[in-house]
Amino acid sequence: MLLRRPPPVVMGVLNVTPDSFSDGGRYADLDAAVCHALQMRDEGADVIDIGGESTRPGADRVDAETELRRVLPVIGTLAAEGVTMSIDTTRAAVAAAAIEAGVELVNDVSGGLADPDMARVVADAGCPWVLMHWRGHSRRMADLAVYDDVVKEVCAELMERVDEAVAAGVAPDRLILDPGLGFAKKPEHTWRLAAHLPDLIALGHPVLVGSSRKSHLGRLLADPGGDPRPTEEREAATIATTVLSVAAGAWGVRVHEVRGNVDAIKVWQATKAAG
Repeated sequence: MLLRRPPPVVMGVLNVTPDSFSDGGRYADLDAAVCHALQMRDEGADVIDIGGESTRPGADRVDAETELRRVLPVIGTLAAEGVTMSIDTTRAAVAAAAIEAGVELVNDVSGGLADPDMARVVADAGCPWVLMHWRGHSRRMADLAVYDDVVKEVCAELMERVDEAVAAGVAPDRLILDPGLGFAKKPEHTWRLAAHLPDLIALGHPVLVGSSRKSHLGRLLADPGGDPRPTEEREAATIATTVLSVAAGAWGVRVHEVRGNVDAIKVWQATKAAG
């Protein structure tokens, strides 16, 4: 079981979508998706996170049938290969079908807010549930990035999600928190949350950090003309955030490129052990 593995856990991203911000369209084909998932597993990913709906800022929603049509063939094939998987969805029906097909964890970017039935599905399955900090769907999230104290507000809003999940019957030791870097967050909000990761860890639940290739890195690494660094050229920066996150005590990291991040974690672990 994922929550019994010693941290940090590496979650490899598998977007079987045509429009995800980093790799949309690359793995929409079943064979390509399965090949990439197996490669990530072989490179050290502990879990493959499969998503059938883009949640990038401004993305349009797809219906549940489309989402299921994208993810279920991949899940079924990878389950036969013994791959540990999570489902990246905000829909209870998709989560339920994915659990039945073989996933072990639900990664819900809405923290249960998008679908009131999600808590029931997770409680019935007894599986781990990632509750991400979220304030609205992709079309609205930029307008919701308003905070007086982003660290305190994100912590408070996450604990509201925890309380509601527990009240709905989800075991507290099945809950994982995600600060939602880039979701209804301006770059300055994301950097402050990254700097105060111990505050989120102090809430008493495992914390998953997903900073891979995100826009705050692209803006930090912008060229002299101010154009952000392209997503595929943000790997070195992503690896840096991985090391900082695990050193701060994160339970896991969600990444697109597994090998470099796993290598960096091994270096950190060896250094820590030697000390």
